[in-house]
Amino acid sequence: MIASVHETAVVHPTASLAPDVRVGPYAVVGPNVHLAGGCSLAPHVVIEENTRLGERCSVGVGSVLGSAPQDQKYDGQETWLVVGDETEIREYSTLNRGTAERGTTTVGKRCYIMSYVHIAHDCVIGDHVVLANAVQLAGHVRVEDYANIGGLTPVHQFVRIGTHAFVGGGSRLPQDVPPYAKVAGNPMKLYGINSTGLVRAGFSSDVRLALKHAYRLLFNSHLTIGQAADVLRGDGALMPEVARLLDFVTQSRRGVLA
Repeated sequence: MIASVHETAVVHPTASLAPDVRVGPYAVVGPNVHLAGGCSLAPHVVIEENTRLGERCSVGVGSVLGSAPQDQKYDGQETWLVVGDETEIREYSTLNRGTAERGTTTVGKRCYIMSYVHIAHDCVIGDHVVLANAVQLAGHVRVEDYANIGGLTPVHQFVRIGTHAFVGGGSRLPQDVPPYAKVAGNPMKLYGINSTGLVRAGFSSDVRLALKHAYRLLFNSHLTIGQAADVLRGDGALMPEVARLLDFVTQSRRGVLA
């Protein structure tokens, strides 16, 4: 089988396309681009250079991947964009390569990147992440597995968004979002644990109750974050989810909403 490349598309000689890749009209595939089996590029997609797409990825009309980082310190170093298997990138999204500081912008497996999303240099996106329309991630943002960010949300550079967190649309994120949390607004406010998301993900009632207890101590009590963490650790062995939450909030560089 030979890759299906439309006659109006342009593919650089150093690009590598699996046999069942499909490249639509007027698409451009630049140097050192690697498209694994089952990938599909819609019309007018541009993959500039140094980009790897995993198996069965799809890229929507007009999206631009692998472009140079929007960082004035960038001086032409070889950097990369890597996208995991079965990730869907919808229309007119932009995903930049990394800078010399990290070298790679990474998007995980089975992510859903909706239209007009921007993923800046050196971001690290986990698996099963949903970024709704026009989410804008600044450089060095980290989004952990199964997080869900609502549309029209800008995220400040170096912010972390924890696993299974839910961010309401139209929010502004200048601080870290704890795992399993639900936040929304501008200014951002914390609305407890992401109960609906945790039920859908199959978390047991015991885990959900333990997380609710931890959140009450951490964010809805007279205690500081450090004091609440000490109380929770003093209660004995922690569930892995609670331990992950404590590690996240106590190690936060940008701070969490409290």
